[in-house]
Amino acid sequence: MKRFFTIVPILTGLFLSSFTLKVGIDDVIAAMQTGNSSQIAKFFDNTVEITMPDKSNSYSKSQGELVLKDFFATNIVKSFEVIHKGQNAGSQSQYCIGKLVTKAGTYRTTVYMKQKGDLQVIQELRFENH
Repeated sequence: MKRFFTIVPILTGLFLSSFTLKVGIDDVIAAMQTGNSSQIAKFFDNTVEITMPDKSNSYSKSQGELVLKDFFATNIVKSFEVIHKGQNAGSQSQYCIGKLVTKAGTYRTTVYMKQKGDLQVIQELRFENH
């Protein structure tokens, strides 16, 4: 009985942490499908690396949101298809690779998220010509 009460909190913690990991990336994917820059920016870390075909830089959270908003204004999203998503072994980081189809072109898109406290935050966002 004592062993049961020791294992239950551990299993509960593992279950909740795996749920937290999935919620962050799935919310970002949903926002990417609609081109919602403010929803994506909610997951930005204090600084975020954003790479686009014509520029690449490290931005503050608010600057990153403006850069992403401008990108979506000129690249109106038609669809976003997840090609692969996963979790890096041994760490609490996740990534998603997808195909972003916009009116201006198609981009191979990579989102890299990392666990920071209780939150999943975006550390890097890449848009590469496809």
